[in-house]
Amino acid sequence: MNQNTNKTVLILGANSDVAKQCIIQYIEKGFSIIVASRNTKSLEDFIKVKNINPSKMTVLYFDAANFDSHQKFYDHLPIKPHIVVYAAGFLVENSDALNDFKGTQQMMQVNYIGGVSILNIVAMDKSNKNLERIIGLSSLSGVRGRKSNFVYGSTKAAFTTYLAGLRQELSHRNITVNVLVSGYINTKINEGLELNKNLLMEPDYVASHIVNAGNSFTIVPNWKWKIIYWILKLSPEFLVAKLP
Repeated sequence: MNQNTNKTVLILGANSDVAKQCIIQYIEKGFSIIVASRNTKSLEDFIKVKNINPSKMTVLYFDAANFDSHQKFYDHLPIKPHIVVYAAGFLVENSDALNDFKGTQQMMQVNYIGGVSILNIVAMDKSNKNLERIIGLSSLSGVRGRKSNFVYGSTKAAFTTYLAGLRQELSHRNITVNVLVSGYINTKINEGLELNKNLLMEPDYVASHIVNAGNSFTIVPNWKWKIIYWILKLSPEFLVAKLP
């Protein structure tokens, strides 16, 4: 019997391409899955297309930006999860974000505030003895502020910092918190952007790093992106300023 048969994963923002690959891989490992998104029909269609056993899946409505609904959403979960993955994300280009605050606000709400809202609720429920791990999806855009994407990057930087503190907060309860810091992924959120094809990662590859997360806080998939991550982390400001 698979050791994960009686364990449940909650995936928030489950309509992303990476999240959908996580669904497949968690199922293969024997987990039951609660998937949550604003577009429940898309998730139901995905489950049918992939011929996933419906007894292993629960589909729920979740709006990351509707903060007032989060406590009720959590309270009505059919089972409290062992693993929680926050995969909700929203992106507008930097020039658009600078000229229209609505786009900036939506990125803040989905990428950061919504995550903090629901994960605070998850983390502070000490009655949930199941909880083992929380994983948040961030981005290399949040490692350093760069003029091409600093508005989006700031939301990811804030989320990464939050998760780092949450990791410390929950360590005494033996709950692991991870952050996935990814580079370019071949997903719908990046459609239309001019990205270096040699650096594009496939969603299933990124998902495998989430599903197989270990004890290290920061997960950076792909050796090329690991190098870029450390260059960004360690470069002096005058060099970062020359980057696009």
